Amino acid sequence: MAISAKQVKELREKTGAGMMDCKKALSATDGDMAKAVDWLREKGIAKAEKKANRVAAEGLTRVAVDGNTAVIFEVNSETDFVSKNEQFLGLLDIIQNALLANKPATVEEALVMETPDGVINDLIVNATATIGEKITLRRTAVVEKTDAQEFGAYMHNGGAISALVVMEGATPEIAKGMAMQVASMRPNYISQADVPAEAVAHETEVQKQIMAADPKLAGKPEKMLEGILKGKVSKHFQDECLLDQEYFLESGSKVGKFLKEHNCSVVEFVRFQTGEGLEKREDDFAAEVAAQMAAAQN
Repeated sequence: MAISAKQVKELREKTGAGMMDCKKALSATDGDMAKAVDWLREKGIAKAEKKANRVAAEGLTRVAVDGNTAVIFEVNSETDFVSKNEQFLGLLDIIQNALLANKPATVEEALVMETPDGVINDLIVNATATIGEKITLRRTAVVEKTDAQEFGAYMHNGGAISALVVMEGATPEIAKGMAMQVASMRPNYISQADVPAEAVAHETEVQKQIMAADPKLAGKPEKMLEGILKGKVSKHFQDECLLDQEYFLESGSKVGKFLKEHNCSVVEFVRFQTGEGLEKREDDFAAEVAAQMAAAQN
């Protein structure tokens, strides 16, 4: 039977699969939309294993709060187009609800969680099959607070970056502002006291080498050099420490000073940025489209 463009469009919107695959599915199932969806899933699941080694460095992060529990997680795809796909966004909703309900300690535990829609790992495999891209649950964090503490949560650009903070003595507004600070200024530590000893030791050695090559410091007293070294190491970590950063809502004021003035403090924070630390996929999109068209004609 003849398959209309309208049918292909509808199936593509339902599944996120490519146009050619949708047309093949409808032709194979005599235009039955439900059977065509199953056909794509069956064929796609067989292909899902082939996608296992492909790079998934796009996607979205999410942060959500429910009472004294908050979750933050990242789900990756191969291209940023998928972040607008309804099935992909629905998958994030399911994962979010399951994380809040089950509070898994690891990604491995999260993948085997049962939901009304199925096991999380199976849902990810199905999404990989129908969307046509490798989908992965990369990382998760479950954070608990006390009744006296306050969560601050913020998602930038629809989930390109998500940030979560736990604060003592803060209003919801201050906590939200601090989450925005964490999202935008990407600190690694709350204060310099939290910087690992090995990181300090490494930076100290680097600065020693830089100072040794500086002719202006030649012949300076040892005590003076120690003070200069300490200052250089401290300055290096200022941008990485939340309390030392300039507060973006109050120009000229450090975060630490702002918190002290408002009698509050940051207990912990988590920041996820989509694809950070992953190799980005680099495709020649025009060449890929041309290849698909050539394959369709054969």
